[in-house]
Amino acid sequence: MNLFDVIGPIMVGPSSSHTAGAVKIGNVCAKLLNEKIARADIFLHGSFLATGKGHGTDKALVAGLMGMKVDDPDIPHSFEIAKEQDFHYSFQGIDLGDAHPNSVKITLEGISGKHLDVVACSVGGGRITVCEIDGLSANFSGDYPTLIVHNIDQPGHVAEVTSLLQHKSVNIATMQLYRSGRGGNAVMVLELDQELPRESIGWLEHLEGVVKVTYYSPMEEV
Repeated sequence: MNLFDVIGPIMVGPSSSHTAGAVKIGNVCAKLLNEKIARADIFLHGSFLATGKGHGTDKALVAGLMGMKVDDPDIPHSFEIAKEQDFHYSFQGIDLGDAHPNSVKITLEGISGKHLDVVACSVGGGRITVCEIDGLSANFSGDYPTLIVHNIDQPGHVAEVTSLLQHKSVNIATMQLYRSGRGGNAVMVLELDQELPRESIGWLEHLEGVVKVTYYSPMEEV
């Protein structure tokens, strides 16, 4: 067990789940969009909605979306910094059903018009889970480089993706497959041991039957 699993992350408090986890969620969402954010609409669920304001969850989410990390001393001042940077955001409540109580849905619009919907939760100790991307299951931690491929459910796509990773000498840490139904929408979520070159993502995007490719790198800056 890692020492930080016991004592928690180095962070700006007061809460590892409501503050540090929220910063990480915002940061992961910004990296998934992979372009400057024009607008963020933030929907708080459960405990995030009920007690988040007192724990600074709202400020933490905005801080993460602007690229701050969990130990950034400017987290408590994120609203003022957002105003200075003309960063537009809104907060609302939402009922996400039986989702984890520390959950949030974030809808992002990039400067090019690109849209991204993410549902994520903070599970304690600064750890998070990305639960959905654009309405499809995802379920990854944000601790590893992660490749998400949305495709039509048809034979060959898994083999194409894994063959690419083998060619680039990238090892798969975890792999999950989801689909809405046979022949419908499907998604592959692959957590990787190494970073995937950006040009490989462009190659995947041009494959027949691939609808969307999203890549998350924990090393890249927002």
